[in-house]
Amino acid sequence: MERLELLAPAGDLERLKFSFLYGADAVYCAGKKYGLRANADNFTMEEMEEGVKFAHSLGKKVYITVNILFHEEETNGLDDYLQALDKIGVDAIIASDILVIKRAKELGLSLEVHVSTQASILNKEAALFYKNLGVTRVVLAREASLEDIKEIKRATGLEIECFVHGAMCTSFSGRCVLSNYCTRRDSNRGGCAQICRWMFSMDGVEFPFSMTPKDLNLIQYINDMIEAGVNSFKVEGRMRGIYYIATVILVYRRVIDLVLRKKLRESDIEYYLNILNRVANRESTAQFIDKLPGKNEQYFLGREEVSNQDFLGLVLSYDEEKSLATIEERNYFKVGDMVQFFGPNIETFNYKVEEIFDENNEKIEVANHPKMIIKLKVNTKLHPYDMMRIKVFDKPKHL
Repeated sequence: MERLELLAPAGDLERLKFSFLYGADAVYCAGKKYGLRANADNFTMEEMEEGVKFAHSLGKKVYITVNILFHEEETNGLDDYLQALDKIGVDAIIASDILVIKRAKELGLSLEVHVSTQASILNKEAALFYKNLGVTRVVLAREASLEDIKEIKRATGLEIECFVHGAMCTSFSGRCVLSNYCTRRDSNRGGCAQICRWMFSMDGVEFPFSMTPKDLNLIQYINDMIEAGVNSFKVEGRMRGIYYIATVILVYRRVIDLVLRKKLRESDIEYYLNILNRVANRESTAQFIDKLPGKNEQYFLGREEVSNQDFLGLVLSYDEEKSLATIEERNYFKVGDMVQFFGPNIETFNYKVEEIFDENNEKIEVANHPKMIIKLKVNTKLHPYDMMRIKVFDKPKHL
């Protein structure tokens, strides 16, 4: 079997590290220019170098997006930027403009070139075109079906990367001009204002109208995608926080590993679907993978996007002698609450909050100040970067 990769988003250095700690094999991120998430914090060259060193110390990889559509003014400095990425050891760039692919090859860089989903590749001829330019991987359009994936893999032998989770575009990715038209922010140069998420009033219609697709969620199709030839399973979300990143990456890590060990059960899928649906504020569905999406894969007349408050705390340290966890609080909880701890190196477990101590070891009844430091007596060993959340679902006993 070819190598499989779980690929995570990293909007900044903190999220890069959480992605790796929670099971990602590689991350994709952007510098301060040439990427399509201009509103993310993104990376300075110094931060990027630190991220690459951290990744390589774990045997993992970093890919940098250089995937805007270049206008003439943006070409200045491109060669220097590509050479700087190569010098700090970036493993690959993700590009959509032929200019970038061509220059990376002409400069003799050692980094790989992957074709971005912005190229909207949905057929073998398009993939072969880019293969002839020297790329090693294609990131297929989100609209690709399983049959598309199989045929492109069979005909090209290229590495195939597919989005499996996250936001969808109401247009083909990279082909939308709504943002340009409504706000003069160019979605193809990193400035998308997400007009498709707006609510519009219409004469004679009681509810506001939207054209928003539901989020993508392919957790049920991991085995099918492996069999179709997918090498890299990509999660969208460079603007998301550490709780979302940690939760989603850990779920996909565990499902991929269960599939590879041939131990994934239907009850496991149901459990992990519940977690994924809980962590996001939009509904999710499989979209194009097995059929053309219809009315059930789209929001039309109103929707509710509730901010998630499940993330209760981040473990900072654990004193084994005292069985005492030091935690940075993130959302309100109190004595008597039933919560869960989860992390990459522990089995998820339930815990009832019997006592809370502040940082001065004084008992308190509630933790209600974001980022306050509290302590809990927890008999199960915890690790730094483990997380605490509201207890909603019990995991299957065999997991």
